Amino acid sequence: MLCAAVDIGSNTTRVLVAEPQDGQLRKVMEQRAYTRVEKDDKRRGKISAEKVAEIAEVVATQVRLAEELGAEAIRIVATAAIRESKNAPAVAEEIAEAAGSPVEILSEHEEGRLAFIGATKTLGHPVAGEVGVVDVGGGSSEIVVGTVIEGVRAVRSFKIGSGALAEEFLTNDPPSASEIRGLRDYIGDFFAGVEVAQPAQAVAVGGSATSLRTLVGAVLEYETLERAVRVLSGDPIADVAKRFELDPRRVQILPAGVLILEKLSELLGQPLQIGKGGLREGIILDLLTGAANGAPTAVAA
Repeated sequence: MLCAAVDIGSNTTRVLVAEPQDGQLRKVMEQRAYTRVEKDDKRRGKISAEKVAEIAEVVATQVRLAEELGAEAIRIVATAAIRESKNAPAVAEEIAEAAGSPVEILSEHEEGRLAFIGATKTLGHPVAGEVGVVDVGGGSSEIVVGTVIEGVRAVRSFKIGSGALAEEFLTNDPPSASEIRGLRDYIGDFFAGVEVAQPAQAVAVGGSATSLRTLVGAVLEYETLERAVRVLSGDPIADVAKRFELDPRRVQILPAGVLILEKLSELLGQPLQIGKGGLREGIILDLLTGAANGAPTAVAA
């Protein structure tokens, strides 16, 4: 069964079309657009009509592509930037009308649950004991702890994300030492006094984590994350983007994502393995489970 997940995030709007194969997901198509919802919402207190129209057009195009590929079920979700906006219901309604499919505004817990499913069930090897899943987004960051067998035990969501911090702290190209220091201090103060359960292993998902694979490899620990900071603050954004084949808009906000990941790794007491799946994979796995159990799904028009 071919399924599609559209994820309207704080920085990007992404679609994944995939189907089950040999116990894993076979990705048929992935696409993203940098819609920067959080940046627009922060400036106005709510999402502007122009930005809503832009997102609606992107989502409608992504849904159409998924339908053309033969997706039998499509689920469109919105996360922190829309969830926390003053006009969230109206935004979701307008996007849904353009896309011809309902838009679900995920709660923090549901977002964490789906990210946990996507992270733990696409690792490609058995996962024993408690796992911590870290998801750094543009407007919020989550730590989800649980086991593969019993599911999610706890979700902690923090209103701190790479897009918002980059907008506030990073104005130079490349970022200056004083900007990095100020950003690091802010993140340290934000998490002062926060305590979280320390699992047996930890996985990082989301755009910041997956982008770092090309910079420093598959495991994020203090040394590799500090190396990433040096790379990102050592050369102009365009040069780093070209060298590592990343979008310049991702490179611009990546230093903030790196420093949040560094702090969350410290809180968990574990290095972070970069996951092969996250929220979108979790959505599709959830759709497949629902279909197998006879639950209704959002069917492509």
